[in-house]
Amino acid sequence: MFIYLDESGDLGFDYTKKKTTKKFVVTLLVCYSHMSRKAFEKAIRRTLKNKLNRGKKKTRIVTELKGTKTTLPVKQYFFRHIDNDDWGIYTLALNKRRVNANLRTKPGRQKLYNFLSRFLLEKLPMADVTRNVEMVVDRSKNRAEIKDFNQYLGNQLQALLPLNTAFHIAHQHSTETAGLQAVDLFCWGIFRKHELNDTAWYDVFKGKIKYETVYLP
Repeated sequence: MFIYLDESGDLGFDYTKKKTTKKFVVTLLVCYSHMSRKAFEKAIRRTLKNKLNRGKKKTRIVTELKGTKTTLPVKQYFFRHIDNDDWGIYTLALNKRRVNANLRTKPGRQKLYNFLSRFLLEKLPMADVTRNVEMVVDRSKNRAEIKDFNQYLGNQLQALLPLNTAFHIAHQHSTETAGLQAVDLFCWGIFRKHELNDTAWYDVFKGKIKYETVYLP
């Protein structure tokens, strides 16, 4: 099983700032097999080549798909070319206004993020895993945050896995990982739905969502 995690929105709570969001969305893209993971790699490469880099000079090459920058037609093209069905999306939208004050501090926000990630991971069919679980997260945390995140999730989830299987976490840059680019596209669409009631992109892939909830409704 291969898991890719992304988030959209922010965990700021100063609503006098225009960019502070009402919701914070966490999303998992889960590839249940090696073949489905490879299918995303192929779809990302094909979309970049045929839709964003055709005829471009090497100095202007686009290296990744981003939810905020990719147009809807390009997103639709990407989705059509995922040549595998053995995958699913698990997601939650946090209602930030109901978050307790102790979780609005910097240490509290980190604890909250770790908890929300664990909450989603517990919805996965871990008991069905026959090989190791590989999880990839965007490399945006500092060294201390990475250690805390890895220890917390590892300790919590190891008990859910069958014997003789292991849970590994890697922190990588999205430019080198197709799964992170794909989950960024999906997470952005889910965020747009909950934050702005815009479902244009969400409606394209909603049939692949296995679990979705509003946390603290």
